[in-house]
Amino acid sequence: PPQMHITKNYLADQGAISATTKVPLILGIWGPKGCGKTFQTELAFRKLGVEPVVMSAGELESETAGQPGRLIRERYRKAAELSKTRGKLSCLVINDLDAGIGRFGNTQCTVNNQIVIGTLMNICDDPNRVSIGANWRESDYIKRVPIIVTGNDFSTLYAPLIRDGRMEKFYWQPQRDDVVAIVWQMYKEDGVSKRDIETLIDTFGNQALDFFGALRAATYDAQIREWMHGVAGAPLHDADEARVKEVNKRLLSQKDLPEFEPVPLTLADLLAEGRRLVGEQEAVNQGRLGELYMKGVVWGEDALGGWSSSEDSGDEEPRAGRSLLG
Repeated sequence: PPQMHITKNYLADQGAISATTKVPLILGIWGPKGCGKTFQTELAFRKLGVEPVVMSAGELESETAGQPGRLIRERYRKAAELSKTRGKLSCLVINDLDAGIGRFGNTQCTVNNQIVIGTLMNICDDPNRVSIGANWRESDYIKRVPIIVTGNDFSTLYAPLIRDGRMEKFYWQPQRDDVVAIVWQMYKEDGVSKRDIETLIDTFGNQALDFFGALRAATYDAQIREWMHGVAGAPLHDADEARVKEVNKRLLSQKDLPEFEPVPLTLADLLAEGRRLVGEQEAVNQGRLGELYMKGVVWGEDALGGWSSSEDSGDEEPRAGRSLLG
């Protein structure tokens, strides 16, 4: 989808597609958490030779009214200039758009939220005329640049922004074969067979793709721990303060740093580490430390998912709350 969207928009800008055909400027890639949306998008960029200009949801709010909207227009024009001057395909990418301007429960819609929505809608309607100054110049004509946004739930976005004329939507939820192929790319240099990968995925079938990435990264923990013990002279909880600071010095000076080799992995090791990570997830879900700080107030099931307390409802005991992680 990213490659098709970028190609279609550049063809529309060059007149290869009739001007009467409305080509959506935005491609919205959405789906469950950790399912590889950003990874697959970046892979498509590399395959097509695209140099994206990237924004995050954290840049869509500011203490200054209008600043995020202006920033979007600046980044859009930067992508257009990049395409014009360097002769390379470019696009504007906004990651986790729903986290920045989505409406969740009783969250407040700020002026900047409204300006960002209006800015994106305006760019979609006239992608070749995007001004960042107060003075409008009739000759200020820029190249059309496709926009790609990612998110988890686009139903939280303003409906006119995501209508078909402005945004083409693609729901990304990889099937088992897709997951096997992606995870196999992570582990194929580690001596693990494809059948082992299938067993691993079937064992942790309800986990997102980033779980298997974290599992792969955790295999270096033993090597890193051994190096830290060697620098400190003893296990860190036994080392004196001066030797512990030696680790700090090595990292800051970037001298005498080790080169870690990939660890030969076995299915048993991966399953054991996976169960440990699952145990950490369950500990978070079962902890509910927030209830200790807000006794009598739990996450209720009433309208809009608002906070409700046993005092308000007249119950003698607090109602069972829902995990903050879902």
